[in-house]
Amino acid sequence: MDYGLLDFLMLLGGLALFLYGMKTMSDGLQKLAGNKLRNVLSAMTKNRVMGMLAGVLITALIQSSSATTVMVVSFVNAGLLSLIQAIGVIMGANIGTTLTAWIISFFGFGKFSISTLSIPLMGLALPLIFSSKSKNKSLGEFIFGFAFLFMGLELLKSSMPDLQNNPEVLAFLQNFTGRGIWSVLFFLLVGTILTIIVQSSSATIALTLIMAVKGWIDFPSAAAMIMGENLGTTITANIAAIPANISAKRAAFAHFLFNFLGLVWLIIVFSPFVNLVDNIIHKATSLHPSDMYAFLGTISPTEYEQITTLPRSKLPADLVNIQSEFMSYQAITSYGLSLFHTLFNVCNVTIMIWFVKFYEKACIAIIRPRKGEEEDEEFVLQYISSGIASTDELSILQAEKETEVYVSRTRKMLDFVKKMTNIPHNDKKFMKLYNRTEKYEDVCDQMEVEIGSYLSKVAEGRLSHQSKERVRGILREVTEIESLADSSCNIARHLKRKMEADVSFDEVIIENINGMFELVDKAFDNMQSLLAKRRISDKELLVSNEIEAGINQRRNRLKRENVENLNQNLYSYQSSVYYMDIISECERLGDYILNVIESLYATHG
Repeated sequence: MDYGLLDFLMLLGGLALFLYGMKTMSDGLQKLAGNKLRNVLSAMTKNRVMGMLAGVLITALIQSSSATTVMVVSFVNAGLLSLIQAIGVIMGANIGTTLTAWIISFFGFGKFSISTLSIPLMGLALPLIFSSKSKNKSLGEFIFGFAFLFMGLELLKSSMPDLQNNPEVLAFLQNFTGRGIWSVLFFLLVGTILTIIVQSSSATIALTLIMAVKGWIDFPSAAAMIMGENLGTTITANIAAIPANISAKRAAFAHFLFNFLGLVWLIIVFSPFVNLVDNIIHKATSLHPSDMYAFLGTISPTEYEQITTLPRSKLPADLVNIQSEFMSYQAITSYGLSLFHTLFNVCNVTIMIWFVKFYEKACIAIIRPRKGEEEDEEFVLQYISSGIASTDELSILQAEKETEVYVSRTRKMLDFVKKMTNIPHNDKKFMKLYNRTEKYEDVCDQMEVEIGSYLSKVAEGRLSHQSKERVRGILREVTEIESLADSSCNIARHLKRKMEADVSFDEVIIENINGMFELVDKAFDNMQSLLAKRRISDKELLVSNEIEAGINQRRNRLKRENVENLNQNLYSYQSSVYYMDIISECERLGDYILNVIESLYATHG
């Protein structure tokens, strides 16, 4: 076989350039879109149809269904999309990704190939790359990616071995063609495995188109490979969801389930469906894509080499028409496969969109939490995950959601402390609550470090001024929230020391401490409400200040009363020490809560 190691490395290099171009183009478009992607998702996921349209639009824009589905998994992980909304968007992404095949067909296999303009396009993009404006940089990245993509495609086409000169490849593949359903399943499996290895359905679709137009495989076999690529691309989202929470895992599995069930019905009607596509292309072009395979069999190796390497002006007269027919067959075969890809996904979405609730129930039933997972998840980050590739803007949203979880944990610590205050210190539950409080305090310390480290990495990216302010605001909030955890833990320690000294609080002390807890609870409720909506008005800031002032006034009044009570010997001095320490920590809790709200106001007021 006249195909050496260098030729194979050229093939891999072409694939690498294609993948790099696809990623660069997608990244550039995502940066250009910025917040608009999130706004589109939030505005268009009101119902399943709008969610599906959002998936089509975003995937068509960023040219990567993998990027869309990973983004959707990230949104579910961050609590920004429900599972039902995510399923609708994922369905739409399957349609949006079919645009890639059409772009490759029109510009890569048509009579005019965009690869001839790749170098001039880079020259056009070069000044944009060095522009000081981020939008111009992103546009330059997109143009560079577009050029690299078609340079890679051209390399792939030229590096793929010609079957006319290497018939043993054809002999190998012929062993798996013409065997009915088994051929379909074999090439479906090949397409799936290729996509899992390459991690890009766009790249494997490009390979499939090249294999078809070069005569490696017939039209039905290429269609079966495209079916497999549809399934293989779901692996990306499932890999991204491995470190994520259970909701994200379910969203990723929904993508797999949707594509898998789509393949099931298509396998049943595969032959009629392929014939339908073949006839549609024939009516539009007067050529059958399925005839390409037979047409190549009529061309000798010498003729094939001439029509694929020589320009039209240098061809013998008898080969001019053959070359034209060959180029026409190449184009319509790629159009036929692109149409098959689009028609299959459109039909699949049209059928499956009515079963969104079934998908939701199936995912919940199949992807179940492990025993005790809900409790374990209490002590890990829920929304931030280094395993998910997020945009900078999404990373900030995830950090904001994680901050809300952080506050909830500190609130639970206060709940533990309230229970410890109101049960006898010799009760067995007291030490259990104390141990849980200390465990939560350790987790809160860890959370402060992890959220802070995560935001430091986010800050290294290209952020707008507003986004940088948001990052600084979250860091300030996290510091104050950690102080909330410290104060609650300090109260628990005061109670433990009281227990070890065998001191009991009188009813009046417990009543006063509970009254202080009620005011702190009110401040917590207010803070959590403002953190959830991330918007704070002047009036809401004034109310927050009034709540904190109320805590200060109660602290001052209780201090004065404590002196009077000691003079009247209503309780021991030792009791008063622990009592006042707890009241002082409650007042500090109020201060820290107000600091969080003021930080929020500075960023979002």
